[in-house]
Amino acid sequence: MNAPADRASKVDIGFAGGQMLALRMQRAAYDSLREALASDSQRWHEVETEDSQVAIDLGQVVYVRLDTDQHKVGF
Repeated sequence: MNAPADRASKVDIGFAGGQMLALRMQRAAYDSLREALASDSQRWHEVETEDSQVAIDLGQVVYVRLDTDQHKVGF
């Protein structure tokens, strides 16, 4: 991630069945979510976002997308 550590980034979390949740979170929260997904040791994970706490059922997550803020203007 190229954004400063203190700046929240957009993270999309996709779930089985096609639903998607868009959140803005700090890098530490994103890293914690990725570690929880990789560990396979728990089902529910609390995520601290810019404006709320979200409980995520890790067993239903099919993808996590981090917006890297590398938008380009032009052709």
